[in-house]
Amino acid sequence: MISKITNQVPLLYLLLISVGWGIYYSSPSEINNMGAANFEWLFMLDALIVLPVLCLFVEKNKQKASLKAAILCCTAIFIGSVIIPEQNKVIFHYLEGGRYVVLATILLLEFSTFITVLLAFKALLAKNEDPDVALQKPIERVFGRSVFSNLLQFESRMWAFAFFSSHIKSRAYNGTQHFYYDKKDGAQSNLLGFIALMIMELPLMHLVLHFTWSSSAANVVTGLTLFGLVFFFAEYKAVAKRPISIDRNKIIVRYGLYPSLHIPVSNIDKIEAHSRFVGRASGVKRFNYSGVPNVGIKLYAPINGKHMIYLGVDSPEVFISSVKQIQGAK
Repeated sequence: MISKITNQVPLLYLLLISVGWGIYYSSPSEINNMGAANFEWLFMLDALIVLPVLCLFVEKNKQKASLKAAILCCTAIFIGSVIIPEQNKVIFHYLEGGRYVVLATILLLEFSTFITVLLAFKALLAKNEDPDVALQKPIERVFGRSVFSNLLQFESRMWAFAFFSSHIKSRAYNGTQHFYYDKKDGAQSNLLGFIALMIMELPLMHLVLHFTWSSSAANVVTGLTLFGLVFFFAEYKAVAKRPISIDRNKIIVRYGLYPSLHIPVSNIDKIEAHSRFVGRASGVKRFNYSGVPNVGIKLYAPINGKHMIYLGVDSPEVFISSVKQIQGAK
């Protein structure tokens, strides 16, 4: 859970600087010399320099960090076009010229993702395939295996669980044994509570921004919040549907909407019960929504640079004994 919050730091930072500089530019005071010091470079410094550096610092995978930085910087340019006064824009006019291309690209991405979801679920209902495979096949057939296709798969899962979760059955996922994590320490209930808070806060935040700042800013922030609300709703549905599975000689770790991780049982050096807090570390991967992880897995060979995997499951004893039984049979 802590890892997930940390990964959202760049987005939270963008929201923070957007609100802060929006108030600065729209409120003449002694701080901005009664509007005479509304320089565009103030926002640009935070949005186009500090923000990308923050993405690189938070995200260990540099390829993912670069993609996240590009998306957030494009969003920052759109926000800057709204909050920076026209008379203070010099360089920003050139940056704004590409915002329609960026907007069209985002809309095309969302549209193609939605169409992919429909096609994938048509195949799912017809063949009763693993839902992840049903989403993966049509995307990789068109775009191949790349960062872009991975992003589309993530988007597809989000829209699928947001609108078609009733058609997704846990038993359809690959695996001979399925384990879940939605009941552990009230993980799914916590997500529902967070969603409820967002829904209650949304109209109030929109009205406050509308009357204290501008209607455009209120619409932008509300739009971003609604997108976040869709994500958390889909995540709420996914944690109860996507299991952590044992499939013959491997463990398939599915975690909310995120891509699954495959761990060969032959690569497991040690698996044992765990009951302590696990901090962030370069060689550690945590799959735990609430409380502390209750399963620790030490690997012989690192997977994606991780040699320790920590899980939080509803039935840790059964899970550990099942894995050990497979190890003992070899």
